[in-house]
This record gives sequence, structure tokens and C-alpha cells, in this order.
Amino acid sequence: MLSGIDVEPSVRDRLGSLRLAVVGHVEWAEFLRVPTLPAGGEIVHVTDRWEVAAGGGAVTAVQLARLAGRATLITALGDDDLGHRAADELHGFGLDVRVVFRRDQPQRRVIVHLDPTGERTITVIGDRMGPRGDDALEWDDFDFDAVYFTSGDAGALRKARRARVVTATARALGTLREARVAIDALVRSALDDGERYEDGDLTPAPDLVVATERDAGGRWEAHDGTSGRYDAVAAPGPVRDTYGCGDAFAGGLTAGLGGGLDVHAAIELGARCGARVASLDGPYDR
Repeated sequence: MLSGIDVEPSVRDRLGSLRLAVVGHVEWAEFLRVPTLPAGGEIVHVTDRWEVAAGGGAVTAVQLARLAGRATLITALGDDDLGHRAADELHGFGLDVRVVFRRDQPQRRVIVHLDPTGERTITVIGDRMGPRGDDALEWDDFDFDAVYFTSGDAGALRKARRARVVTATARALGTLREARVAIDALVRSALDDGERYEDGDLTPAPDLVVATERDAGGRWEAHDGTSGRYDAVAAPGPVRDTYGCGDAFAGGLTAGLGGGLDVHAAIELGARCGARVASLDGPYDR
């Protein structure tokens, strides 16, 4: 069992031999559990709160580390107290954090409201920061089996393409268009307008596009014309917090594809990872 996720011994052995990485962004997240989301003019009282280094890049990297025993995060952070605190915390999760600190930009923050069902509503403060291909981030040492891309410039994505398998979020569609590199899998949310993708949006087209639909599962379509749906996996306990479930799914999918699993097995691994996170307080549990 890997961090509460049941996998077959053969899959466990495959994952444990992988070198995995994320090229992406970090958000400093403050979680506020509330009895109900505030309406206009209303006052609500927080029943629980905590803070953690999160965001799509960080959450996926920690998920990869929990699957494979280690992972690398290549990122950019604000050169301020929160940026340095985030780097230290992510090191503490066992990540190899390759980071450049930006003096001209404060660390991005998010406020996450959690209602009694575990649904998250997010307020974002600041711009997404990602690494650039000309940053001094040991790009020459890039012998990875699989990499997930969430943010950065086209140069960073081209460097990431050195990995055997590259997956990416549809939120990075602009960079993907500019870089014009082959993507093995694109992950999008079918329920989020910020993650739209249509056939023809990318050249070359991704080999696989996976559209998640939360507790309805999702669907996938391969470049060879095959397609299908997958079922959601039930959370192993009461749903506490849905923040980071999609990122954990992307981590499981990326690790599975990097380990040579077929589409069905890789998606199932991703779904198990997402379900596990839903049962935690925050994406890593406190």
C-alpha cells in the first residue's frame, strides 16, 4: 500500500524504480473550514484553519513522491517570507526542490473555503509563477521517466520534453501552443471553463486527453481514435476536502504512464490517488 493506495506488487515495484518530476507552480494556501459559504453582507465563523504549500505543481509532486518514494519539483517562488517558507516545507515532504526565487513578484497565495461537504471555493491572490528555460535550474540533469507540466515558459516545457513521458494540464494551453512539442497526455476538467480543450487546439495533438468529471468519473480519448469512460473511485473515508484531488489524479496518471501501465490502469491509479486526497484535511493531510 502506497500512502493509503492499494496497488499490486508488480505495480509497486514499477513505481518505486521511476524518476518523476513536476515543472510547475506553487501556491501558499490558507484553508478555512466554514459552516456555509458567506453570502453578500454575511458574516461566518471559521471552525478550523491551517496553511500549507500547495498549488498544482506542489500537490502533484508530493503525490509522485508518495507513489515512487521520491520526486523532483522544478519551480519559481517569490523571494519573500512565504516563498522561502514554501520551499522549506516542500523539502520537508521529501521533494528535491529546484527553485529560483523571483524578487519582482510576491509569492502567490490562495484562500480555500471548505463547506461541510468538503467542496472547496478558492480565492487567488497573485499571478502564477513558473520556471523559465533560461533559469539556472539544472536543466542539463533531466533524466526523468515522466514529468508533469503545470506552468512555466515555452523554454521550460521544451526542456521538460527530454523526459520519456510528458503530461500537462490544460491550464497551460497557451504555453503548450507556443512550445509546439508532443505531449503524451493532457489532463483537463470537463467541469471547469479554465481547462477547456478542443480538437485542433494543439499541434501536434496530445496522444491522450483525459477529461475529469469529479464524482462522475470522466472520459478519455486517444489520438488513435480509441476512447472510453472511467468510473470514479470512492474515497476511503468521509469526504473532507476536495482541494487537490485533480492534481493528485494527474500525479497518479503520470506515474502510471511513466511506469508503462496501459491507459485503463494509469487512469485507475490516478482516480485512486484523487479519491484518497478527498478523505484528507488538505492535499497531504495534517
